[in-house]
Amino acid sequence: MPKTKVVEVGATLRGQCWGFMIGSTLFAVGSAPVVSGWLGTTGANISFFVGAWFFTIAAFIQLGLSGPATVTGSSRPLAVRALWLSAATQFVGTLLFNVSTSAALHATSITAVKEYVWGPDADGSAAFLISSGFAVLVLFRQKQMWAPRSRDWLSTWIGTLGSVAFGVSAVGSIITPAGTAQDVTLASWGTFIGALCFFAAAALLLEPRQPAAAAVAPT
Repeated sequence: MPKTKVVEVGATLRGQCWGFMIGSTLFAVGSAPVVSGWLGTTGANISFFVGAWFFTIAAFIQLGLSGPATVTGSSRPLAVRALWLSAATQFVGTLLFNVSTSAALHATSITAVKEYVWGPDADGSAAFLISSGFAVLVLFRQKQMWAPRSRDWLSTWIGTLGSVAFGVSAVGSIITPAGTAQDVTLASWGTFIGALCFFAAAALLLEPRQPAAAAVAPT
């Protein structure tokens, strides 16, 4: 039975990784300096919209793999686990990206772009940053703040860099009174770099391995 569980968890982890990798690829395509110009605004928005759904599916799988939300022990009362908080916050962030990317396909006014596109996008980026903070807390609790040979360590820090890049992108995307983004270059490159980081973070965990089953361990 334990062997079967490891295989099932490994298969689910691969699904999670592929979801993040496909979503990241679509975000990278939609924001790549040359490709996005060829796609046009509508094409890029469609790429973001589809990519956001792959992010959501992957984040939902990750939330399931994170295990129970709380844990109890003889030395501590009921507590919410950092690993679960990281996955849950990221899942909420992906839902906010679903809202913003969907709204981008239909927004026809500056007010709509500010309220329904940039607002959820900024909130989604903030959720990703918070999620990364909880992920770093997991490393701290596991005494792995410096473990460059660990795939989990590399994935966490590369993912954190991606969250920071998405945050920078949100700042560049602030809508000015004239109805334009505050810094289009910053917004595009922030999204592009963030997408590449998320792709790399997921790819690092793609290879099936025994530690995948440890994803449900209390942390």
